[in-house]
Order: sequence, then structure tokens, then C-alpha cells
Amino acid sequence: MLPSPFQFERPSTIADAVRAVGESGDGMFYAGGTELLLALKMRVIRADRLIDIKGIPGLDCIAVNGMNEIEIGARCTHRKISGDPVIREHVPALASLCAEVANIRVRNVGTIGGNLCFGEPHADPPTMLAALNARLVLVGSRGTREVHADDFIRSEMETVREPDELLRVIVFPRPAGPVTYRRFKHGERPSVNVAMTWSLNADGNTIRSARVRVGALGLRPQPLPVVEGALRNVAVAEARQAIETALPAALDQLEVNADRHGGADYKRHLAGVLLLRSADEAVTAGGSWLK
Repeated sequence: MLPSPFQFERPSTIADAVRAVGESGDGMFYAGGTELLLALKMRVIRADRLIDIKGIPGLDCIAVNGMNEIEIGARCTHRKISGDPVIREHVPALASLCAEVANIRVRNVGTIGGNLCFGEPHADPPTMLAALNARLVLVGSRGTREVHADDFIRSEMETVREPDELLRVIVFPRPAGPVTYRRFKHGERPSVNVAMTWSLNADGNTIRSARVRVGALGLRPQPLPVVEGALRNVAVAEARQAIETALPAALDQLEVNADRHGGADYKRHLAGVLLLRSADEAVTAGGSWLK
């Protein structure tokens, strides 16, 4: 099946791209197109205009900014992120994640911004970026605004992004401790995924704070505040025990949808297994973090 007819435009600036889409929402931004083109061909969605943003400079940069934050341009492909020296040095778990997204064809052209904006519940990056406390910078006709990764995905295939808003960059603090990501994969998409970040105290032996996110269970990544609280000011060596103690109550609080990836109880069990494996990995990494 072919998509409905549409116009194709290639602006050279973000401002021109925003104007081309128009506040009426009759156009859509196009970068990698790995999800968008399939949806158009199936006529699940319709666009009168496709706005190709691949020629806009600055959207595919990766750097550490002056505030010790890591910036990833929304047009960066998964392949670029997986091999970037900044990401591999500061967030190797994110590099590994992007090296295993979907398949090689998707990784070569699919972008991290497109992945986020599509709002697919069974995706890898949203869970990791929520755990990293990332902010998403959106540029639209009404100006620029920031949205936390936790708040960006509203529901299945739905985000808070307005039709004329372009996701420009993803920003998150440079990690101050180990970052882990685990998933159970069904086909090319995760059935369950778990991301965890620790901020260590100056001695490197205790956890100052932790962020834990579980994805692909419901409509968007979910926090585990019970586990995060249990890890606060706990010795790295005792982290796994703290998680094991808090895990039953934490898993009970998760909203889990049964789908083709598995039943609710099965997916909840998988989340617990992946979290404990993440704890083992983080304990190993934490011991050498500040050496």
C-alpha cells in the first residue's frame, strides 16, 4: 500500500521547519522515517506535508556542555550514538543500548528523536533517558520549552509535543555513578526493560541517590520510588540486599498491561529479575567508579 499524496519540503533552519509544518498541524517532521514511513504506507496516519529536517545543521551533535551536561542532538542516529566517544566514555550503557536497537537498518537511519516522538511503549531509549533525568528541548511557533523525559510520553503513541514543535536536543547531567540497562527482548522490541542510575557519595562506597525506571510494562516508563528510597545512603556492597527487600512492594505498585509480549504476572516477574541483575552490574561498576 502506498501513502496518501503529500508535499515534500527541505528547510535549512529550525525556524523554517517550524513554519513549514504550520500551527494547523498539517505537516510532519521527517528524519529517519523508520516508523513514520511505515505508518504512512499503512495509512494509519496521514500527512499533507513531510518536512525533511536532515539538512538542518546542528541537530546531530553530541557534546558535554559548560554545565557538565551531555547533549545529544535529536537527529543523531542510534548508530552514531553507539560509537560516539563522549557517550562511550561517560554513558557506556547508552552506547550499548543504541548498538542493539531493533536491527542494523533501523540503527543506521533511525534517530533517537524520532524514537521518542513516536511514543512506542516497547522502546529502549525512553526508559534509559528517564533514568538519566533527561530533559527534551522543544522548539515551536510559541518559542522554546523543556520537558522532562518522565513527562514526555503521555500514552501509547502519544506525547506532549505539539504538532509544530521540533525536538532539538536531549540534555542530561553527566552521570556521577554507574548506569545500567537490562531488557528482555521479544523480536526486535523489548518485552520489559529496566534502567538504573546511581549517584555516589565522594567516598565512592555509598549511594547518595538512585533513579530506577521500568519500561514496556504499561504506556510509558515507570519509576520505582520504593527501590529508590531503599538505596538512598546505602553502601554499594549492600545495594542488592536493599533492592531484594524492597522489590515485592515495588513490583506491586507497577501498572502492567498484558499483551503479546506476555501476561502481567510474567512481565512483573521479569522486571524483578532484570532489576536484580542490574544491581549486580552496578555493584561491580560502583567499586571502580571513582578510582
